[in-house]
Amino acid sequence: MNRTVDVLVVGAGPAGLALAARLAGAGAGRVEVLEREQDGGGVPRHCHHGGFGRPPRPWLRGPAYARQAVDAAVGAGASIRTGVTATGWAGPVSLDTTSPAGLERITARAVVLATGARERPRSARLVPGSRPAGVLTTGELQQSLHLYGQSVGRRAVVAGAEPVARHAVRALRRAGVEVVAMVTEQPRGTAVPGVPLLTATTVAELHGRGRLSGVSVRHTDGRSGLLACDTVVFTGDWIPDHELARRGGVALDPGTRGPRVDASFRTSTPGVFAVGNALHGVESAATAAAEGAAAATAVLARLSGARWPECGPPLVVRAPLVWVTPNRVTGLAERPLLLRSGAPMAFPVVTVGQDGRLLWRRRFPGPVSPSRSLRLPSRWTARVDRAGGPVTIGLG
Repeated sequence: MNRTVDVLVVGAGPAGLALAARLAGAGAGRVEVLEREQDGGGVPRHCHHGGFGRPPRPWLRGPAYARQAVDAAVGAGASIRTGVTATGWAGPVSLDTTSPAGLERITARAVVLATGARERPRSARLVPGSRPAGVLTTGELQQSLHLYGQSVGRRAVVAGAEPVARHAVRALRRAGVEVVAMVTEQPRGTAVPGVPLLTATTVAELHGRGRLSGVSVRHTDGRSGLLACDTVVFTGDWIPDHELARRGGVALDPGTRGPRVDASFRTSTPGVFAVGNALHGVESAATAAAEGAAAATAVLARLSGARWPECGPPLVVRAPLVWVTPNRVTGLAERPLLLRSGAPMAFPVVTVGQDGRLLWRRRFPGPVSPSRSLRLPSRWTARVDRAGGPVTIGLG
């Protein structure tokens, strides 16, 4: 069956729902959101800790936040269809989908990719060893505990020390699981009281047949050891869920590994936009929702037939910085740019330049973690020569 809608949003997480609510409320016509899971709301549905919502009062627990976002989109007039998977492209703004009702082709005036991000599993991290039960990512842990009510073991090791790792520790403890240690390859991290933190250390090998029996760990100075456990949770190491974008020929940024976008969330394919954690390593639900809401202006302009300026030069980063988003310059950006470092830094001085000209420079107060983004004010983007060379962001 073939159908036509005005805006097709792929993904009913915080970004997609916030965008759908804003578009439907602005009279954008038929706004349809596709979600492959059986319920909308995205990752927050499985996160039973607090801290969700818009500052300055992010006090909601994840499931409540997810329900609130779904209700806002539906209340504004958007249609949310769950259990529907976008499987491929039939044209620049046409998607083939599958659901229990069968196959369908949907053509839209604008398509928005809000597919979110996922943690890389053990196989993608190249951790050797056997393939026993008890090896999880944070998402699998949260679903096992909160969606299916399953037992996950008695003794666990958590690989990671970023905020999501600390949430995993707390979830395991609430389930009655002893957390043997947190392991991070970073030289420092924030520990959870009562849980040993092994820094500059990696999980080197998994042991056990049938069920995990332990993990080998290795310190950067060559020391090694064995931690007895029946569960290991790999946290962090997020990557945008970019498969649909890649299949559609949407250009990806080598740093974020998500779709390359300008400040209006436009991708390289006319009529296709991308928002939220589909663009970068994981950010908070509030940040993803804010990006979704901000993209409504550009999508509405697309629907009205307004002409937008062509994309300007790309933004590139120098090590130890690993990515910046948006990745291209088009006039003055309205929202701060997100910048991520691959290593801990203290009081970094960030510089922005183009063709030998210094566009902007600032020292940031305090330490910078690889799990947190710096926010760059956007006023310097007005000084970019759109006919010039790449804009480089580095430390200096």
